[in-house]
Amino acid sequence: MAVLIPARLAATRLPDKPLADLGGKPMIQRVYEQALKAERVSEVIVATPDAAIREAVEAFGGNVIMTSDTHPTGTDRLAEAARSLSEGIEIIVNVQGDEPLIDPATIDAVAEPLLSDPAVVMVSAMCPLPEEAWSDPARVKVVCDQNGNALYFSRHPIPFRRSADAPVKPRLHLGLYAYRRSFLLTFAALAPTPLERTESLEQLRVLEHGYRIRMVETADAPLAIDTPEDLARVRLLF
Repeated sequence: MAVLIPARLAATRLPDKPLADLGGKPMIQRVYEQALKAERVSEVIVATPDAAIREAVEAFGGNVIMTSDTHPTGTDRLAEAARSLSEGIEIIVNVQGDEPLIDPATIDAVAEPLLSDPAVVMVSAMCPLPEEAWSDPARVKVVCDQNGNALYFSRHPIPFRRSADAPVKPRLHLGLYAYRRSFLLTFAALAPTPLERTESLEQLRVLEHGYRIRMVETADAPLAIDTPEDLARVRLLF
């Protein structure tokens, strides 16, 4: 099993984010080191179009694959990198390059359904949704069927609650994915879909084309770094 970490310098809100210093190490190294702690992982690789990121990764002894700088999504970058992996790598976990505090146990958890059930092709993670995030469009919500597969993802509050004691509450979707390598390549080749474009949520493409995403529950969400304020808070922890 391999962890691929897509990373690029051209972030709108926080340029050069992967190289930001966290306690004497670049952020990309902190993410890489957390991924290495996962028990199921045999290989960790950064996928990037940027020479500066490649140099930073090689400086701490990490593995890196250079990808095109024209990919519209991280999934496309991931798929290009996946084609370069050795044939023995059948499961790929996509860990975002801005989560230096990701729990290695969560990486193992999203891989487990792929290891135990041959019918599962893609897995993602969710956690309880804080009440204050209910109406925040930046916090993606997910509802599942009785078998733990995602029914729908939305930036809007779902499902509609007719009463305070409604039995179903949405979960907060976390941007952590695991795929069978063959399905990752299939996913990247699928045409974008209407719901995907409407919500601006790439994972809806999977559901609209008739595939399933198995969801794994975690206790809480790792602190991602999207803004200078996030970066300042995480720096204090290091």
